[in-house]
Amino acid sequence: MLHTVEDSSALDLCLEVLVQLIVELKSEQYLHCILDESQKELCKATTMRGSLPTFTLLGRLADAIPVLADLLVVEHSNVVDHLLMGLTYPNEGVKAAVCYLYGKLYSSPVGTERLSAHFTEKLCALFLNTLGHAQTKELQVNCLGLLKELLKSDHFVSILMNNSIEEECKNPDFLEGENPLPLILKKFLLSRDQMLQAASSHCMAAVLVHSPSRYAPAFIHADVPEFLFECLSCTNEILIWSVYCCLLLLTEERLFFSKCHTVYGVESLVRSLRDVLQLSNVELHKQGLLLFTEILKRQPVEIKLFTNRGICKEAIEVLLETVNCPVLEVAVEAVKAVAAFLRKDHLSCPPILYAELQKLLEAVLKRCADLSPPQSSKRHAGDLLFSVPQSHTGNRNLSRVPQRQGQFLLHTLESFRNACRLAVEFQSDPMAQENAFTAPNSESKDTLSNFSEFLLRICDNLCIPMVMSYLERAVSPSVMEVFISTLNILFTVMPNMRDKFSKKLASSSFIRLTLELKARFCSVQSNPVLNQACSSFLYNLCLSLYSAMEKEGDSSQNEQEMFELLQKGLPQLNYTLPESLLLLTENPEPLSLDQSLCSHQYCFILLLYFAYTLGDRFVPEAELFLAIKSFLLSAQDRGDCPPPYIFRAVLHLLAVCQDKSNDLDLRSLCAIKRILDNLPDLGLVYVHCPLLLSFFLRYPEFMGRFGHQILQLWFSREDGNQSEAEQAGFDMSEQLKRANPLLPILKSNSSVLLILLDLVCSSSVDVAQKVLVTLRSFLERNEDVLVCDLLRSQFLQILQQLLVESSSASLQANRNLPLLLNLLFLVHLRSRDVRELDSTDFRLLHQVSNLCGKCTPRDTDLLQPSLNFLYWSLHQTTSSSQQRAVAVLLSNVSLLELLQKVLQRTWLWSCPSASTSLSSEDALLCSVWLLVASLLVYQHQYNAEVHQTLSLDLTDVLNAIIFRKKKPILLLVSILQVLRAVLRQNFSSLLVTVIQPTAQGVRELQLTSLEDSALHPLASWQVLSLVVSLQNLLVHVYLQKDLLLSQAVVACLETLLEYLYVKNQDVALHVASQPWHRFLLFTLLSGGRKSFLQPEILRLMALFVRYQNNNIISQREISQILQEAAEAELSELPEATCRALHLFLRQIQSTCQQMEPVQAGTVQTLMESLGRMRMPAKYQDIVYPFAGPMPLIFDTRVVCVAGRN
Repeated sequence: MLHTVEDSSALDLCLEVLVQLIVELKSEQYLHCILDESQKELCKATTMRGSLPTFTLLGRLADAIPVLADLLVVEHSNVVDHLLMGLTYPNEGVKAAVCYLYGKLYSSPVGTERLSAHFTEKLCALFLNTLGHAQTKELQVNCLGLLKELLKSDHFVSILMNNSIEEECKNPDFLEGENPLPLILKKFLLSRDQMLQAASSHCMAAVLVHSPSRYAPAFIHADVPEFLFECLSCTNEILIWSVYCCLLLLTEERLFFSKCHTVYGVESLVRSLRDVLQLSNVELHKQGLLLFTEILKRQPVEIKLFTNRGICKEAIEVLLETVNCPVLEVAVEAVKAVAAFLRKDHLSCPPILYAELQKLLEAVLKRCADLSPPQSSKRHAGDLLFSVPQSHTGNRNLSRVPQRQGQFLLHTLESFRNACRLAVEFQSDPMAQENAFTAPNSESKDTLSNFSEFLLRICDNLCIPMVMSYLERAVSPSVMEVFISTLNILFTVMPNMRDKFSKKLASSSFIRLTLELKARFCSVQSNPVLNQACSSFLYNLCLSLYSAMEKEGDSSQNEQEMFELLQKGLPQLNYTLPESLLLLTENPEPLSLDQSLCSHQYCFILLLYFAYTLGDRFVPEAELFLAIKSFLLSAQDRGDCPPPYIFRAVLHLLAVCQDKSNDLDLRSLCAIKRILDNLPDLGLVYVHCPLLLSFFLRYPEFMGRFGHQILQLWFSREDGNQSEAEQAGFDMSEQLKRANPLLPILKSNSSVLLILLDLVCSSSVDVAQKVLVTLRSFLERNEDVLVCDLLRSQFLQILQQLLVESSSASLQANRNLPLLLNLLFLVHLRSRDVRELDSTDFRLLHQVSNLCGKCTPRDTDLLQPSLNFLYWSLHQTTSSSQQRAVAVLLSNVSLLELLQKVLQRTWLWSCPSASTSLSSEDALLCSVWLLVASLLVYQHQYNAEVHQTLSLDLTDVLNAIIFRKKKPILLLVSILQVLRAVLRQNFSSLLVTVIQPTAQGVRELQLTSLEDSALHPLASWQVLSLVVSLQNLLVHVYLQKDLLLSQAVVACLETLLEYLYVKNQDVALHVASQPWHRFLLFTLLSGGRKSFLQPEILRLMALFVRYQNNNIISQREISQILQEAAEAELSELPEATCRALHLFLRQIQSTCQQMEPVQAGTVQTLMESLGRMRMPAKYQDIVYPFAGPMPLIFDTRVVCVAGRN
């Protein structure tokens, strides 16, 4: 019936019924019957077309009954011969049915075995021909189905591919004529049928999976990869999957890359990945990323994968999107791709996409950080490692963390490591330094420098905290190897930040962490890669820390020796911390030639030194102190001297641990002293550390022998910032005072003071200045008078030696002498109270005055502190000592000659009027004028003998005050003090001779002497001009709120009126009654606090009351002053105000005869209240500025006043 039915639909129905019937009957007998009949029909068929129904039936039966394939092969093998003839028949329907049946036969293991020879000898070439020339979809599909079954067998794959290769070799035209398998499958790729394309690519993958290295070249030579990449533009998930698989297998063959197929297809792949991400097929995402990763990893360096910047940017965008994928498996594959992507040859198309790379890396690290729980506490790296429970292996710990999270962290660290390595490689590429397309005169942020800075910053902010969080839960050797090696690369990412980065790592316990990793995972020669990474990291860390430290004494030979020691010893240093401490106490055998123990000890000491220097004290101080002491004693027993760089570390560790340990015994001290004595230079083992300084000054055995050298080294390397901070003046904050570690040492050990004084004289100016700052700070805080006495005695010896051994020229060339004189003045200034001068003080006074006599007016740096000392010695003492001091100074002719020279230079030196601070010359002039004023007063007071007189031109003095355009205010005030003293002595001093005017001037004075000859040597116009100038000067200094200066001007007005009153009362009263005096008072009141209770105003009021001038001050104003004083709290008023008020009240009592009873009572009450207040008996009103010549030390102006009884 099957052979008689013409209608195809009816035939299909019959076949379906027959197959269903056989299947339902489940009878082997019927099955054999069907097979026998089918065989007979095949034999009887006159044409192969007549056999089509039989082939179709057998194919469907084989599909429904799998055992049928075995029966056909074993018991009805003749059917196979008919199948072979069917493939030769020129009817594709027959061929399609035959291929379908063949596919069923070869799907059976029995059929595959029995038909192996059949395929090799008969079927292979015929099948390839059929496959290559198939036109109908049915035949193409069935052929590909048969091929799929055949390709499951390695033997058949070998026959198919070898047949193609052999035919290709025999006949060059075979590729086009006989269609070998690669070209046949390539033809299917060219079709527009996605099903055939998917089947073709699937078959290619089935071939390649057996041996990519053996079969891939045939496909590559046929340019199959090119068309595979073209297929990625579709949206068929099956086809894309098949192409991904096929290309993934092709990546195992280098020829795939050398033929530049990846360069051609990478753009298609990137866009395919971008499109695939819109689908929900997670496996497809993973497979595509896996393919991309393999291409990125295997691409040869010499062949650029990304030929333009646009493709590279698209790839980064795709990777960024996949990294942020919510599916963890996809994100893991994406991070792997990122790690492979970060290669120089992938990113060398200028300009480099640094900004995009930063976004990508930041996304990777943030995604990984989001997977890890936050760090439980801010513990150091070593503490985190200790918190992980100890187990046999790191892998077992890793099982506590989700496996995928651990993998994600590992691949994230690999990505970051590759980025760091990329930054280092770009440093040697000029094209990669910055964006070549930056506009002129504009700054680009897309530069290598910014990228490198980003790497360091994100490592600190994300990478390190992320790993620390991971260490709280598990420790994996592979993860830590990548992490440590990444940190190692970061040392070279930004060379200018290497020191800072190293210090931060060391201070965060990374030395401890690395040592613990080595001890835990690298003992017994396990984990060699991790051991090498840790050793290299420690070596580079020590190298960076060493380069950042002061090492002036180290020779290049010592440095090289230390580096070689670390390089060789660190890989073997795999001990725990307790074991390492025991290692320091071990003593090698006397005859042993093995130097490994000594090398390990040295390495561990160096690591401890670098760690402790940065504050990581991961070994208890007391235990370390004992271990180091044992190490020193064992070295002494062997007669060994550690190298200077080791002994430097030993001393530093002992100094750091000293406060928490007992003092060293005599044997240990001798061992240290022996090594120090053998050193050519103490700087070889010096570390600029306060603890080391305290350590040396703690033990008398060290201070006596090495104290001078240690202090010299300390000050020579001390940073000047602290000194500059202290230069603001004497009122330093407690914080600055505590910042100097020498201050407590000086307080407890006065012997150090003598060493410091010696340094001031013998060291460089820079060192001497730093010593002076330290001594100044000490003197300000120390109340011990004995210390000041000790310093004065030492100063006397130094000055005596200098004056005896040095000439004037050598004294002027001695740059440390001014510093010493400054310090001498500070010691003297320390005694604020009036005291009796002793023999040392007078000898110092004599030596300093002699020193001044050897100077010239240009030696301001020597003269200024000397005059400071002379002035202070003259004033801060008792009357008896003051009389002797005046005699000492007046007996020094050379000193007085110097004063005369400086006075004459007053009219030669010009100073800008707008100067806000005194120059050194102006300060010297002020000091000389004020010292002369004091000598004038005290010579007259004590009637001291004068050996040398001074001369002053009265016209110059008056002109300086009247025409004051170019003179600083302080200098004018200083000149006023001399003028006051001369006026009080009626121009008849034994010390100062006032030069009379010239002959012409004398004639002029004679003409005016008819009116005011009693004022001689002053003229009326000079008096009036002087009064007006003093008033203007008073307004100027009062508005500047300079109390002492304003009082000095008022005092000069008082003295001038006293002089005029004595000489000519009419002139004095005339001057006192000038109307501008009242205007002066109103000006002062409007510029101040609008209160009468101010010293200047009260003294002016007292002056006008004294000369009974009602035009200037009225009774109403007197009442107003009394009322304001009665309402004020006198105890809260300043001393100067109280004294001025007392003077004003006394003038009222003695001058005003007609006071009302109420006013008289108020005055009496106020006088009694002021009388109960304790005020110094000596009223001082002479201003003296100690403006030193060294602004770096004495930048402030200290003022004091000299006496007036």
